[in-house]
Amino acid sequence: MPTILRAKCIVVGESGVGKSSICQVFHSDGSSFPKTYSMNAGVELLVKSVNIPDSHDSVEIFMFDSAGKEIFSEAVKKFWQNPSMVMVVYDVTSETSFSSCEKWLQRVRSQFPDVELPGVLIANKVDLDQRRVVSPKAGKDLATSHQLEYFECSSKEIQNVDTPFFYLAAEYHKLYEERVQLFQSIA
Repeated sequence: MPTILRAKCIVVGESGVGKSSICQVFHSDGSSFPKTYSMNAGVELLVKSVNIPDSHDSVEIFMFDSAGKEIFSEAVKKFWQNPSMVMVVYDVTSETSFSSCEKWLQRVRSQFPDVELPGVLIANKVDLDQRRVVSPKAGKDLATSHQLEYFECSSKEIQNVDTPFFYLAAEYHKLYEERVQLFQSIA
């Protein structure tokens, strides 16, 4: 019998790194890249189901796209209750956005210090290679140091946007399967 799991994905990073465009491109199956932007002043919620390969199960991902401006940081925390996964995004052309990733990750994890969340670090805007200032090695090193998977994408070019979401869905499903097996072994 198919199982539908529901997962809350907290999407964080500095303002302007492309969090909203990543979520919107994924949500639309790559059919649209937002041409106009309105700065997120809180949390935007998008939902999409991901089928899990080699099973009849799916994970319904609730993407909580959080505002990146510091002024909204306290307001968005109330939407971060009971997360299932975390996505930290930075812009490869901005050292400042990269440097702030640890701060964003700490904010999410401080809400739930004893919970191990599947997570990803996304280097966005790789289509701007001529302006790139953050190397892939620096991104991979940061991801490794925080037990995150590292992905590079371009939401504008609709490159590799789905992959981090598929990874998170698979990891969440794996945690679910492990818990089911644990409960079955106890019974």
